[in-house]
Order: sequence, then structure tokens, then C-alpha cells
Amino acid sequence: MTGVPASAAGGPSGARRAGPRGTSGPAAEPGECTSAGPAPGRTGSGRGAGTGTGEAGRGEAGRGEAGRGGTEPGTVQRGVAPGGATEGGAAGRGGKIAAAAVNQASVWNVANLLTMLRLLLVPAFVALMLGNGGYDPAWRSFAWAAFAVAMITDLFDGHLARTYNLVTDFGKIADPIADKAIMGAALICLSALGDLPWWVTAVILGRELGITVLRFVVIRYGVIPASRGGKLKTLTQGVAVGMYVLALTGPLATLRFWVMAAAVVLTVVTGLDYVKQAIVLRRRGIAERRAALKETDG
Repeated sequence: MTGVPASAAGGPSGARRAGPRGTSGPAAEPGECTSAGPAPGRTGSGRGAGTGTGEAGRGEAGRGEAGRGGTEPGTVQRGVAPGGATEGGAAGRGGKIAAAAVNQASVWNVANLLTMLRLLLVPAFVALMLGNGGYDPAWRSFAWAAFAVAMITDLFDGHLARTYNLVTDFGKIADPIADKAIMGAALICLSALGDLPWWVTAVILGRELGITVLRFVVIRYGVIPASRGGKLKTLTQGVAVGMYVLALTGPLATLRFWVMAAAVVLTVVTGLDYVKQAIVLRRRGIAERRAALKETDG
């Protein structure tokens, strides 16, 4: 009777065990564990792995000698950070923390500095506008320069914030306040000096404040995007108010009247369009919530 070779027999002797069919390389030796990794056609040793079978030759599972079935003392497995966290996970969390820190520290960026400059220009503009009785052409020219700087920075700070990812909570709050402040100060000063009818100031400021409140009311359903008409309205308002700030006479004084008329028309039309968008957005949001509740109950 032919004996079975020791290399093909399993048992407590801890002899070399043949690997499964289709595998290449040596089979597991005593004290080594087979890896359940995804690599096909090869049975790797468990040397250095976190889980070991211990001394297979003795049949004592779970004992795991250092350097064979377990991890060597003082060593860190590849891809595993101290404390059990993986290097990828630690890097991911660290990246998020770093990104949050950058966002928190980016309050003093260029876009926000331009917004702060506009806020500081409001009292300066009022002082220049009312200087020497409010009808001095030289003082009015300086007031126009301050107003022009404020309107130009209004165009640049939003573009910089969106382009270079400089959007902050401070900018979201301060930017619209600065816009309304400089425009409101100019309109009120012009009406107080008798250069502009009060009803024009009331229409423009009423529309701006009303749309701002409307945005906050429907923000739970979505955001009303700025339209091209709204941007054209802002530009037209800025040009018209700037022309009224200057002490113009003759044909230019007539021209500024028509520019202001166009600004008032755009103010009313775009305001009604925003109201329409808000109503549609609210109805859509309510319908979506009701549909979601029905799916949840059903």
C-alpha cells in the first residue's frame, strides 16, 4: 500500500499543506494565515496582517505570534494610522478640517474688503453730497466720485467672490446691505435737496426692500435667481442716480430725466417678475412637500 506523502497530509504535525487548485506559489506554512484578499489565483501569507490564526501546527487558533499571525510590536500597518484610523480616512477628515479653517479665516478676503469699503463710503458720500448746502458743483462732483466707486466695487466684489470661491457668510449679509445703503442714501439726499421727487425714491426703495423680504420668505422653498432684467435695472439705476448727483444743466439734465424714467419702469417690471417667481416657487415647494409626505405615509 502506497503511503501518502507528508507534504500532502494535514494534521497536527504542521507539515506543508498543499494549496487549492489553481493557486500558484507556496501554501501556508505553520504559524501563517491565508489572506482572504481579492487577488485571484494566489494565496498570500498573513505575515504582518492584523488577524492571525496563531500557530497552525499546534491548532491554537487566535493566538497570533508577533511577526507571523499578528502585528509586530511598535509597527504600524500600511494604510493604518495610529489609533486604528486609516491614512485615507485621516487625510479626508484632515482635509475637511483644513478646508473649514480656510473658509473661516477667509473673512478678510478681497471681495469682503470691497464690501466694507462700500459701507464706509456711505457716510462719506452723504457728507460730500450735503457739503456747502448741497448745491455746490465741486462738492457734488466729489460725491459723484464716491458714488461711482461704490457702484463699481459692487460689480467686482460679487464676481471675485464667485470666481475665486471667496463666498462667506459675512459677504452674503453685508453685500446686499451695502448695495441698499449707498443707493438709499443717494435717493434720500436727492429728494431732500429737491432734485428728485419723493415718489421716485419711495418706488425704488420700496421695491428693493420688498424683494429682499420676499427672498427671505420663500427661501425655505428655494432661491430666486437674479435675472438679466434685474441686472439691467441695477445698472440703469446707478447711471440715473449718478447723473442726478452731478449738477447737470441743459440737454444732459433732460437726458437724466429719461434715464431715471427708464430705471423706474425697470424697477417696477422686474419687481413684479420677482413676485411672480416667488409665487411659483412657493407653490412648487408646497406641492413637492405634499408629494413627499404621501410617499412616506404610503
